[in-house]
Amino acid sequence: MIESTPVRTERPDVCTSAPPAHPRPDGQDRYTISEVSAWTGLTAHTLRWYERIGLMPHIDRSHTGQRRFTNRDLDWLVFVGKLRLTGMPVADMVRYAELVRAGEHTFEERQELLESTRRDVRARIAELQDTLAVLDYKIDFYAGARRAPERTT
Repeated sequence: MIESTPVRTERPDVCTSAPPAHPRPDGQDRYTISEVSAWTGLTAHTLRWYERIGLMPHIDRSHTGQRRFTNRDLDWLVFVGKLRLTGMPVADMVRYAELVRAGEHTFEERQELLESTRRDVRARIAELQDTLAVLDYKIDFYAGARRAPERTT
């Protein structure tokens, strides 16, 4: 009898992989806007804009009015960064944030929005693969031309 290991056919959920380590543990996670800016690479202006347009959830404030971000806010910003990399329009990202805040009854609409974005990403990847093939062809052509014996005319 031959034993075999079952083959895993489903893809792992990339959202379940460990997010980047937070600078501070939960419960001690109160970050200023400059700390979040340094950690994310986003400017303070961009963070304020995200909050103003509704892309960020409500940010807690200190007694002096300074924004106090949490680890959960950092995780959200990592996710928003991934959405930005997909090329998702800001309006769609804001819509997604609104749906998240609205609750679980919006799961289907959120899924549709993400599936649409995934289709767009896959189309862009296909375009880039075609472009890469053209570049590879041209690079090979020029490399071959340099190796060819010189022609006498």
